[in-house]
Amino acid sequence: MSKLKVVGEKSLTNSSRVVGLLAQLEKINTDSTDSDTARYVTSKILHLAQSQEKTRREMTTKGSTGMEVLLSTLENTKDLQTVLNILSILIELVSSGGGRRASFLVAKGGSQILLQLLMNASKDSPPHEEVMVQTHSILAKIGPKDKKFGVKARVIGALTVTLSLVKQHFQNYRLVLPCLQLLRVYSTNSVNSVSLGKNGVVELMFKIIGPFSKKNSALMKVALDTLAALLKSKTNARRAVDRGYVQVLLTIYVDWHRHDNRHRNMLIRKGILQSLKSVTNIKLGRKAFIDANGMKILYNTSQECLAVRTLDPLVNTSSLIMRKCFPKNRLPLPTIKSSFHFQLPIIPVTGPVAQLYSLPPEVDDVVDESDDNDDIDLEVENELENEDDLDQSFKNDDIETDINKLRPQQVPGRTIEELKMYEHLFPELVDDFQDYELISKEPKPFVFEGKARGPIVVPTAGEEVPGNSGSAKKGVVVKERASPKGEEAKEDAKGHDRTLPQQLGGQSRAAASAHSFNNDLVKALDRITLQSVPSQVASGLNAGMRKDFGLPLTVLSCTKTCPHMAKCGSTLFEGRTVHLGKLCCTGVETEDDEDTESHSSTEQASSVEASDGPALHDPDLYIEIVKNTKSVPEYSEVAYPDYFGHIPPPFKEPILERPYGVQRTKIAQDIERLIHQNDIIDRVVYDLDNPTSEYDLILNSDINSNHYHQWFYFEVSGMRPGVAYRFNIINCEKSNSQFNYGMQPLMYSVQEALNARPWWIRMGTDICYYKNHFSRSSVAAGGQKGKSYYTITFTVNFPHKDDVCYFAYHYPYTYSTLQMHLQKLESAHNPQQIYFRKDVLCETLSGNSCPLVTITAMPESNYYEHICQFRTRPYIFLSARVHPGETNASWVMKGTLEYLMSNSPTAQSLREAYIFKIVPMLNPDGVINGNHRCSLSGEDLNRQWQSPNPELHPTIYHAKGLLQYLAAVKRLPLVYCDYHGHSRKKNVFMYGCSIKETVWHTHDNAASCDIVEDMGYRTLPKILSHIAPAFCMSSCSFVVEKSKESTARVVVWREIGVQRSYTMESTLCGCDQGRYKGLQIGTRELEEMGAKFCVGLLRLKRLTSPLEYNLPSNLLDFENDLIDSSCKVTSPTTYVLDEDEPRFLEEVDYSAESNDDLDVELAENTGDYEPSAQEEILSDSEVSRTHLI
Repeated sequence: MSKLKVVGEKSLTNSSRVVGLLAQLEKINTDSTDSDTARYVTSKILHLAQSQEKTRREMTTKGSTGMEVLLSTLENTKDLQTVLNILSILIELVSSGGGRRASFLVAKGGSQILLQLLMNASKDSPPHEEVMVQTHSILAKIGPKDKKFGVKARVIGALTVTLSLVKQHFQNYRLVLPCLQLLRVYSTNSVNSVSLGKNGVVELMFKIIGPFSKKNSALMKVALDTLAALLKSKTNARRAVDRGYVQVLLTIYVDWHRHDNRHRNMLIRKGILQSLKSVTNIKLGRKAFIDANGMKILYNTSQECLAVRTLDPLVNTSSLIMRKCFPKNRLPLPTIKSSFHFQLPIIPVTGPVAQLYSLPPEVDDVVDESDDNDDIDLEVENELENEDDLDQSFKNDDIETDINKLRPQQVPGRTIEELKMYEHLFPELVDDFQDYELISKEPKPFVFEGKARGPIVVPTAGEEVPGNSGSAKKGVVVKERASPKGEEAKEDAKGHDRTLPQQLGGQSRAAASAHSFNNDLVKALDRITLQSVPSQVASGLNAGMRKDFGLPLTVLSCTKTCPHMAKCGSTLFEGRTVHLGKLCCTGVETEDDEDTESHSSTEQASSVEASDGPALHDPDLYIEIVKNTKSVPEYSEVAYPDYFGHIPPPFKEPILERPYGVQRTKIAQDIERLIHQNDIIDRVVYDLDNPTSEYDLILNSDINSNHYHQWFYFEVSGMRPGVAYRFNIINCEKSNSQFNYGMQPLMYSVQEALNARPWWIRMGTDICYYKNHFSRSSVAAGGQKGKSYYTITFTVNFPHKDDVCYFAYHYPYTYSTLQMHLQKLESAHNPQQIYFRKDVLCETLSGNSCPLVTITAMPESNYYEHICQFRTRPYIFLSARVHPGETNASWVMKGTLEYLMSNSPTAQSLREAYIFKIVPMLNPDGVINGNHRCSLSGEDLNRQWQSPNPELHPTIYHAKGLLQYLAAVKRLPLVYCDYHGHSRKKNVFMYGCSIKETVWHTHDNAASCDIVEDMGYRTLPKILSHIAPAFCMSSCSFVVEKSKESTARVVVWREIGVQRSYTMESTLCGCDQGRYKGLQIGTRELEEMGAKFCVGLLRLKRLTSPLEYNLPSNLLDFENDLIDSSCKVTSPTTYVLDEDEPRFLEEVDYSAESNDDLDVELAENTGDYEPSAQEEILSDSEVSRTHLI
């Protein structure tokens, strides 16, 4: 026979054999009468598919027609054995190839053909069992890969067929098993799930999982999975609750827990828990769970599972269910509004503040009437939502896609006449320096480097010269922090001074060597870092510190502190008496010399050139500044760390390794308290007569707000050594925190400071951040119901008895500290070398001054061309601390200011290259009053840059006015950078603005290719990635989001026209790359970042204006090569819908997390933008510029 000639050739390869068989089968399809041949050919193909992976791969590779031939035969044949052969072949193909081969079968139309086969076979009486078993098995495998599978099955009637088979053949486990598998797939569609529930499938599943029995465990596992999928429907869940099935599930779980001694049926036990998890998604289910004593049952069983690590999935799922069912409590507060109120000059018409003011006084803003928003059944099929989008990549609607809106459009906003109010803040543009004592008054030949001599027009800011061209008057101070003694109050201020090691031993500093200009410049650019105390000097410093720190204590300490809670009101005060916070009652504990020496000899970071700045901390000056503070609470104490300052500890602080299971342990303890409620002191306390070892702390809202809880700074005293004290801050709002990934709170011990260790250190164990059972009202959650607060928990063992210790979210840095630092810098600078001005930009809402600093180099002489060079220097505009809780931004700014005022040759070169306009604290009122994010207006100032109100947002209004003035006089800044802190990512990184990259991330690659853009915005971040150890280029993003359109970065880029407009984010935790990998970040590293930023600006100047520097060409080539080497650094971009924070990218253990209404999780990008080689050349050299079209 001819068929034998085809399949029997020994010389043919296996691949050729299956191809030949498929070709013959395709011919047979045209002759439906040749059933014997079809049966024979399909049996041969089946044999090859069962025995050889090569055959299976050949039939499912791209371009192969084998699948179409098989499906066509299956659709047309009437022969039962041929059908069975093809079904067996399909099972072999999809079983061994994973999801890819199942998707391949779906793409060829397999699901529709198989569903039709199922319907045809069901018409036989009785249906052929083997056909039904195999058809259901294949459909169960390919169904999850077909986005339309649920609709197809429902429309064709397959749901009824499968359900009838289960009901009619209930005892035929071989047939019921694949039917249940397919029912589970059907149930993933909400409409199908409701339909099956109405037809009794839920009751049917409970019959199968019925009383405990170890027989047919595989069937029970599939039945439980199907039940869990069905109970995700609220209709089915209510049906299960009404029939008492929650109690049944708990009983079955306890039976399996008791009898499964060898843990061989863990999957069945987990399946029961998954069903409980589904049914407790509704309020009735949670109530039924509580009424059935489910909390105690799952708590006890999970505790018994802790000893066996392989049972962790059971413990984690049990914890999740218990957390979800944990009764929601209200915070023990009468209102979530701030304890303090400030009367605004005007009330906003819209926004959160307007809502706050319009809220009727009788409304309970702590908790909603119902925290469950799930009582209405919305089981309506939405194909687009439920099916079409299942496998599609996430589309971020926050990305700006309108090219016209993305294009920078310089809009003055205010008229030239209005902007003239800022002329007096730019005296450097008109001053002729005739009254200054400059380094040299002798005219020197002036060569306009690299450019032809010709008429020079000296730009001026206007016709009139302001009368005062010297230094501005000292601004008034502010920022004070009361030290709340109560365990519930939010700590109301950010305070903290840092004393450099040089401040206590400045005489030990070696003078800078006088090398040649070029040599110093090159070396310093590559090796700049902040100096630390040499180990051989540290022991000497300790003695000095003991003396210097001990002497003032007798004078300024007070034995009785003032009340920690001030009366609410808006009364502002100045010139009041200020007290120092209480000191240790037991005095100084003596230490032997060996212990002191051990601390002093700790390993130090390598030091190179450092700024030659003065000692910036002066306790007496700090107190004088504090007396002029204007704050809403009547602060009357100065915290000890703020008075005496902070120096970086002489040791490294590694990122804390998180113990396994710490989160579920904390949650189990919370549940234990619920079960044994009599052990809890359920009341708010301030000063405890009978101290305990665990405290719940509640943070105060930002003033004129009802939320923003994250920043804390509080004092504790009266502790006993050897006792583990646990602190729980219970009303945090962010969905995640670096406290889950090695970050520790900061602690300052007065006893340690008196023992010559005056520094903040990372402290605490058993740290985690998790969702708690305190309900968050929709008023405080932006209208969303069912939200909960989060808890930061940490445990501390205090080393000293009756010590006074302070805890802070991050290194405090007060407004008074800033004013003190600026005054010290101003008094210590060399006026012949450094041009330094401290002006008052404006007054804040509470009447505090917002300082504006100008720094550049004095002109070489008052000769015309030197004055011209002085006036034509490009501007750099810097700002920081718009968010009060981001204190690390102030430490970075401190490093920038100190470096700019130092005597190093590189700093002098930097001053000669630029004029720096700096607003070091954009939100003084927020800092003074202990806010986390807002000003006294109750608004996030970094969302007001588009239309700032001069009465409500004066600092933003006038900072933007400065930039608009520079744009109006054609002196656009080369760089604008706003310093921020980041709570959910590691390292230091930048956000910038790019049209091309924004469009690219919308996945419209064709549109992005049509855009030509100057890539210069990438140059500075790339420079920093090479010279700053903490900086990470791969965390940078240059995408413009709609939600950020009113931030400083975007507005300065879009409206003012500054291409290099950045937000520089510094981590609150530490670094996971570079020299500081695995270390928590400290003030030394933050200040170093501020100095490195300056060095990066100097390199940027040399790259953008190489002709202005008489440096060797090979050096410039070397630097260009260095920058080029980072061209392929990717730049992933992440998004969030709240605040400035991108989505937290690291793996997070939220196994014990409640899954009520989870926060929006945004998908990561599918790729990273990489500039082309041509774009990279443009971004570095910038000699020939290509402008945006």
